[in-house]
Amino acid sequence: MSLVEVLIVVAIMAMISSGATYLVFPEYKKARIRSALIGASVIKMATEAYIELDMPVGAQACPTIDDLVEARKIDGARIDDPWGIPYEIECQDGDIFVISAGNDRNFDTADDIWSDFKHDDVRRLSQL
Repeated sequence: MSLVEVLIVVAIMAMISSGATYLVFPEYKKARIRSALIGASVIKMATEAYIELDMPVGAQACPTIDDLVEARKIDGARIDDPWGIPYEIECQDGDIFVISAGNDRNFDTADDIWSDFKHDDVRRLSQL
């Protein structure tokens, strides 16, 4: 095999891998969004359990992530979303929402992931 043939084979392999990356990357982005949604849902269930069973009398109406870790409702090593930002808990009108900052790592932006997201919301976010 000559050097030219080896270079041609390497070039072909590079084109195939770049094509595969182009096809796989959007699915990776969706997987991260789904992972954040699952994490938010788990923290929401832990928050509901904490409020019903462990919340001290006279405590604020909405617990924090630290409250849940302290009460051993969630593992302190699993409080971050897939982008490395801690989830936030919001309580509004009796409803509990757990929020991930999303890909831009900033809260209150269009790519935030809420614990009550549906399949269409995941699809919409993956296209941002």
